[in-house]
Amino acid sequence: MLKKMKRVFRHISTWTALMLSLIVASPAFAADTKVLRIGWTAWSDAEAVTNIAKQLLEKELGYKVELVMTDIGLQYQGVAKGDLDIMLMAWLPGTHKDYWDKLSSQVVDMGILYDNCKLGWAVPAYVPESEVKSIDDLKKPDVKKKFKGQVQGIDPGAGLMRASKKAIEDYDLGYELLTASDAAMVSALDRAIKRKQWIVVTTWTPHWMFSKYKIRYLDDPKQSLGGAEAVHAVARKGFEQDFPKAATFIKNFKIPIADLEAIMLKASNSKNYKKEAAAYIKANPKMVEKWLAGAK
Repeated sequence: MLKKMKRVFRHISTWTALMLSLIVASPAFAADTKVLRIGWTAWSDAEAVTNIAKQLLEKELGYKVELVMTDIGLQYQGVAKGDLDIMLMAWLPGTHKDYWDKLSSQVVDMGILYDNCKLGWAVPAYVPESEVKSIDDLKKPDVKKKFKGQVQGIDPGAGLMRASKKAIEDYDLGYELLTASDAAMVSALDRAIKRKQWIVVTTWTPHWMFSKYKIRYLDDPKQSLGGAEAVHAVARKGFEQDFPKAATFIKNFKIPIADLEAIMLKASNSKNYKKEAAAYIKANPKMVEKWLAGAK
């Protein structure tokens, strides 16, 4: 009897091992458990959204996520070539139009993450609106002197920088466009405000700087910097098949712009986007449940 039971258990154990090996060897299982690579750039809104996505993909859906920080142009190329699985910072239809026109046939639009976005140039509130209300006012000789003939920009590959170069040409300003990181741009603004100096910065909504500093957008009558925008998630072809749970989550992932700006402001103070992303997830279980619907 004991020998018979051992043979039965051995048979069950062998069958279980066989079934497990078949499951693990299946393409669907292998694809759904490999590393998910997300491209990103150190823009405040992108950092907030990317950290929220990473934490939910790992903790709730069981993926291993690798964040790959690179220039926005390289992100589009990486997704198109399959070197990156997805990016969460495609500004459409205007800001990234050049990239989209070239590569849209090679990638998949996964939908809008947040909208009511805007690009623009901003100045501190103490710069008199009677002297500087629009971008066109920047070419006044006395105004140009106070701004040192410079516009403080961000990283050179950003769509905002291409639009800013166009604005300088469209308005015949003759200004120098300075490149820097998002953080360096904000630092330049902070220094200028503390010294009550005049400064023009390239910026966008959503951004926490509008909550922290008294600044205003300059009018753009020529619309050189574009109109209303939305930020999309863009994935490589085959993403939905290889990462089905992640694809469902990304399609559901819509965040109110007011919530995003609040996260960004807290992160600007704590210097910790991971912490603020985790705090938002914990404080908004109904929102998270909606994002994960059908993904688990």
